Amino acid sequence: MNPAVSTLRAILNPRSVAVIGASGDPAKFGGRVMHFLVKHGYRGRIVPVHPTAAEVLGIPAVSKLSAAGDPVDVCILALPAAHLPAALEDCGRAGARGAVVITADFAETGAAGAARQDELLQIARRHGMRLIGPNCLGYINPQLQLALTSSVALAVEPMPRGAIGLASQSGSLMASLISHAQDLGTGFSVAATVGNQADVELCDLVEYFIDDDITRAICLYIEGLKNGARFLELAQRARAAGKPILAVKAGRSAAGQQVTQSHTASLAGSYAVWEAACRDHAVCLLDDPEALIYCADFLIRFGAPAASTIAVMSPSGGTVAVTGDRVVAAGLALAKPGLATAAELQKLLPPGRTINPLDVGGLPRASGLDSTLTAYELLAKDPAVGAILIAVATTPQLEDKVRQWGRAALAGKKPTAILLTPGTLVDGARNALKEIACPYTNRLDDTLRVLRAAVDYGKALRNPSPPASHSSFSAAVRAHAASLPDGRLTEPEAKALLRAGGIHTTNDVVAPTPDAAIQQAQRIGYPVVLKGVCRDLVHKSEAGAVKLNIADTDALRTAWREIETGLAAHLPGATLAGCVVQPMLRDGIELIVGCRWDAQFGPVVIIGSGGVLVEILSDVQMAVAPISPAHAQRLITRLRIAPVLAGARGRPAADIGALADSIAKLSALAAALGPRLTELDINPLLVLETGAGVIALDARATLAASTA
Repeated sequence: MNPAVSTLRAILNPRSVAVIGASGDPAKFGGRVMHFLVKHGYRGRIVPVHPTAAEVLGIPAVSKLSAAGDPVDVCILALPAAHLPAALEDCGRAGARGAVVITADFAETGAAGAARQDELLQIARRHGMRLIGPNCLGYINPQLQLALTSSVALAVEPMPRGAIGLASQSGSLMASLISHAQDLGTGFSVAATVGNQADVELCDLVEYFIDDDITRAICLYIEGLKNGARFLELAQRARAAGKPILAVKAGRSAAGQQVTQSHTASLAGSYAVWEAACRDHAVCLLDDPEALIYCADFLIRFGAPAASTIAVMSPSGGTVAVTGDRVVAAGLALAKPGLATAAELQKLLPPGRTINPLDVGGLPRASGLDSTLTAYELLAKDPAVGAILIAVATTPQLEDKVRQWGRAALAGKKPTAILLTPGTLVDGARNALKEIACPYTNRLDDTLRVLRAAVDYGKALRNPSPPASHSSFSAAVRAHAASLPDGRLTEPEAKALLRAGGIHTTNDVVAPTPDAAIQQAQRIGYPVVLKGVCRDLVHKSEAGAVKLNIADTDALRTAWREIETGLAAHLPGATLAGCVVQPMLRDGIELIVGCRWDAQFGPVVIIGSGGVLVEILSDVQMAVAPISPAHAQRLITRLRIAPVLAGARGRPAADIGALADSIAKLSALAAALGPRLTELDINPLLVLETGAGVIALDARATLAASTA
């Protein structure tokens, strides 16, 4: 085990705790911590630290921790910011292994706060302590009946104990999820907040949960990561350990990103990259914090569905019809049960009812209970059914039906989402499911989130990522990049970099004059393409600097003049360095293939429908680089243009193998150059028919200053 994680284990499973700023007043932070330690029955040693009190809540107190005798495993500090450095220094001298700092007003407030936070970190490191926070709300360990937090959520009993490991950058959100878990009858191995992640970060807790025998699912609220690459490595470990990771990531919108930066001084990064990274590493990315608990509980009880198809049943015809529609609208597929299953179901039901969605309402009371159970069991046994959604509406014998469905689901292990649509009328059914520890939901939106996450997780497990691409061109790429200028590259420079990476391009020569361009065109053969070369020009088409289908010498001279005029109007004062002459290629499918450096995960490769409509179509897939050709092929199949590439409507199939190989090589190029390659676009990359390969017709790139 990582030594740092071993120390964290001792902090999260302490035999002794100290409360710095302890009080008997539950209106104060230190008072609530003390009350919760006593209220929930923590049996370890408690050391209240108070400057004058001899005892707090009947427990002997000391004026400073260094006077307490034997060292404690962890201390929690609930003090004004100005008093923290001296108190933390005393904790270090007393031999504490870890410290939890609730106090805010640090890096989340700006540079001055960041300096105060760094002072705390240096004190902790000088004494070999791990630091949780600052600006956090502590943690709970229900296995030890330990509430080392000031959250008012712990005023409610019992503390929710279970197999979910929760790590959150928001203290209030952790508190809400504790309350939510109490309502649902599920709970946590440990639930912890990390606040500003000055020392202990989310990845430390993920690693702890992977190694923890009690934890079976890992839930995360993330505003920003300190090390994206480590997170993905841990995701692979969690997958191998059979522990799903479920995450809510703040910062999807510009507003969300602004909040996260002001809240915990985190860099949100690109949400699209987050989605791609999570999808490829079997991390369930959700849009609602409460759904973390629903989905984790579901996966703990049932695991991932073996198929991606859903069977829907309900004792209400209207409910089952609406639910079936919503399942399809959510992008989930309705299962097609086999003929044998259908025949057996039809024996139970009135004539004319569909098999999926399945209405099991209106059956005779004498046989209704048995028939509804039999119907469920028939669907559960069918291999064409990946998961079952039971939408419970008002029905005779409701509580008995729900209880037997729950027991059958847990016994058979067929993933089953039970939706209790009525309100307080079915509280008895809710309690019945809690008694047998069977998950349920109260809203259809939550049910669909659960099923979507479970299906996506199952797909990820069935579709492991192959080893990443390791290009033999990496040394040549780095050597060539070293010869290039910092900043924006011209098209010929960008293409030369691509060729160093093994990617086929047009061989461009910059013609400095119209006469030189004419000579080049005559060598190539008309028709040709003429493109202006200017280092400051980003979108050549917007400046009229791309001329197609030039048929002869006169047309070329006219095109040159138009490029000069267009550039002068678009970028006054810019210098035309010349023009590139290329053959006019007509056949093939245009894609965009590119890469960029992401603040969270490093190099990212991007593919999509190309040409001038790339921003309008938004048909894009991406992955953290480097990737293999097989991984690239999976990205290609997710594009909306994929049927066209495969040869839709009688057109020849495109060379998808060559396309995947070029994408993998570009991803290796991005990985080889690292942060120096800010961005690179091939637009368009022309994909020819099978066997003819691909060719980069245009490219642009930006290089950051070399750190070598």
